[in-house]
Amino acid sequence: MEYSFYDNINGGILHLLTDDSLKGRNYFLERSKVSFYTIVFNVGIDTFIEIDGVNHAFPAFSIIPIMFNQSYIFRNTEDIVMWQFNREFYCIVNHDKEVGCAGFLFYGSWGQLVLETNEEVRRKLLLLLGVFREEFHDRDDIQGNMLRMLLVRLIITITRMAREKYLPDGEKTDSRFDLLRQFNLLVERHFRAEHEVQFYAAALYKSPKTLANTFARFHTVSPLQIIHQRLILEAKRLLYYTGKSIKEISADLGFEDAAHFTKFFKNHLKMSPSDFKKSAVVV
Repeated sequence: MEYSFYDNINGGILHLLTDDSLKGRNYFLERSKVSFYTIVFNVGIDTFIEIDGVNHAFPAFSIIPIMFNQSYIFRNTEDIVMWQFNREFYCIVNHDKEVGCAGFLFYGSWGQLVLETNEEVRRKLLLLLGVFREEFHDRDDIQGNMLRMLLVRLIITITRMAREKYLPDGEKTDSRFDLLRQFNLLVERHFRAEHEVQFYAAALYKSPKTLANTFARFHTVSPLQIIHQRLILEAKRLLYYTGKSIKEISADLGFEDAAHFTKFFKNHLKMSPSDFKKSAVVV
């Protein structure tokens, strides 16, 4: 089943999708229409989800946040619930003080988050899901505001879960954590043109060493690795899903030439971009 809200004034869109409406969902097939942030909730048994070509275990009653530029496909959609919203409906960056998820829940550096719930959080999420469904049926002039309030509550609940799992005790509101989130957001905005840590350090009025120490404190990879991982991920998507040439992709990603890009790609994946493209099978 699919519930949808459309704001005809600002173009805001919110979807609540379940069951058959989820079959065959794939990022590149939808990207030309609209870009969605996605929150997936498994209300059934343990299963798997493929994200950017990688299989992830998806335990029962767990949550997975997915960025608008990620590809994903479900092994089983029978017990999957998915919220999708665009920036016009709710921009997590502009409302960061409200939800505190930008650069962490989305645009984060911890890899793909898979958040398992405890009994109390599970109860809250299921109750919230029921309220969402009821609100989608109330077609009036405040429906958009009500749905937006519910979405904020959902995001805050999930962000709290992620902080409990990934952040050291006592640092869940630390300024160092905010620095890390700001770095992640800057990388997302500039990774195609800026490949050096120095650029991001200067933008944040910090030294590269301070950034490195901050990332080490939160047990994540180094700032340079974050930049490189983002470049590799985008390169793989372009090779996997588009017909662009290696020369075109290298230019898109800010490399001096195709040879430089090929060397960079091979150093990270132990295969050339052309070999990767040949081995990729779109599902």
